[in-house]
Amino acid sequence: MNQHEQDQYWMGQAMRLAAKAEAQDEVPVGALVVYQGQCIAEGWNQSIGSHDATAHAEIMALRQAGLALGNYRLLDCTLYVTLEPCMMCAGAMVHSRIARLVYGAADAKTGAVDSNLQLLATPGLNHRISWQSGVLEQDCANQLSAFFKRRRAEHKAARLLTRAQQAGSSE
Repeated sequence: MNQHEQDQYWMGQAMRLAAKAEAQDEVPVGALVVYQGQCIAEGWNQSIGSHDATAHAEIMALRQAGLALGNYRLLDCTLYVTLEPCMMCAGAMVHSRIARLVYGAADAKTGAVDSNLQLLATPGLNHRISWQSGVLEQDCANQLSAFFKRRRAEHKAARLLTRAQQAGSSE
């Protein structure tokens, strides 16, 4: 399997983890860390349920990978994530010293690799990470879009129900 095929395979696995986040009513972002051709860590968004702003998929996977390797320095590891990392996650990647990042969908609002900020290209960082964007991009973007579309519909239905109940109780 060539690098492109490997990247697609692992991104598909990250999408499976994003579905776990969605099943927990979290924003569907999944991440995993691969070392020597093996997945050593998995993560998915858990911020809402854990009441922890740092419980992004990338952070969860980096934490687990550090435990798996017995070292926070994740040299020679690749992080796969379905959405472009934010500032916090990009910073954690630099500190963890992963070798490579592969992500699916761009994030125009909070993306800190290519879209909004280019933190990994900041001069003076003590570690450089190579990255590949757009792997299964449309599939990753569709997964996120479907979640937010469903969530907006649920919120709209809840508002309509509340209005109907209020109208019924005032009669």
